[in-house]
Amino acid sequence: MILSDRDIKEKLKGGEIVIQPFSEDDLQPASYDLHLDNEFRIYKPYETEVIDTKKPVAGFMEEIIIPNGGNFVLHPGSFALALIKEKTGVDGKHVGRLEGKSSLARLGLLIHTTAGFLDSGNCLRLTLELFNASPLPIKLYPGMKIAQIAFETLSSECERPYGTNGLNSKYFGAEKIQESMMHLNFKPEDNDKVNNS
Repeated sequence: MILSDRDIKEKLKGGEIVIQPFSEDDLQPASYDLHLDNEFRIYKPYETEVIDTKKPVAGFMEEIIIPNGGNFVLHPGSFALALIKEKTGVDGKHVGRLEGKSSLARLGLLIHTTAGFLDSGNCLRLTLELFNASPLPIKLYPGMKIAQIAFETLSSECERPYGTNGLNSKYFGAEKIQESMMHLNFKPEDNDKVNNS
């Protein structure tokens, strides 16, 4: 069940949901508007031949910090990671769903390529996977409304919240942009099979 604005306020008071900072001006009927931070990361294709999902991508991206009053230009067909300004979290009885803003979608901006889920037990500053599907560059401004998050109640409290040992919770409690850690999903023997073939 998706939480209404009234439910979101109640859950915030009870500590079941976290939104920091919170402003009632950004509360929608069944979601909360989130804002863009000034931190971005883009790939350096001039230094990288291929992305291998079995290997770390550390060093494949460069960090860009936009100064006050500045903007970030996302070119057509380009991809960038960006950071949400607010910290959001849920307890073991709730999940969050990150969604785009209709006005930005109509400009051709995708704010998450596929990863728009806030797992039970996690509290972090969400990383966006931005993609410009339009034929024109799009200017993005730190502080602008970039996304919205809706919260849902689980049918029962989860047994193992995100961050529990053994869950491989790679992005638990992130405060900065985190590049892909897909390689951690592979077992060492998977790499041996590739190297020996």
